[in-house]
Amino acid sequence: MSLCALTYAIRFYTPIRILILNTNKRIFLKMDLIARNTKQLGAAIRRNRKKQTLTQSALAERMHTRQATISTLEKGEAALSTFIDALTALNLEMVIRPRSKASIQDFLEDTT
Repeated sequence: MSLCALTYAIRFYTPIRILILNTNKRIFLKMDLIARNTKQLGAAIRRNRKKQTLTQSALAERMHTRQATISTLEKGEAALSTFIDALTALNLEMVIRPRSKASIQDFLEDTT
């Protein structure tokens, strides 16, 4: 897959910002996931849990909670403290910054 096709696929399917670094002919992608509501935050946690090949039960064990709590969390219906506990268990952090003016529609228009 070419870099252009990879960039298109990433920009089309997920609302992320891409930074491409070319160091010694190696290309690195740095992706920041944008979550603007609890449903998107839950989806981001699910994506990262699966990326780390963890089951909901394994994540629940790390958080000292039940699997049902992880299911609720990934739907975006959990308390803020539960989201923070999940981020900690997955070795992730949340960054608070001003909202960008770009919308998912802007990403779609850029690729057409």
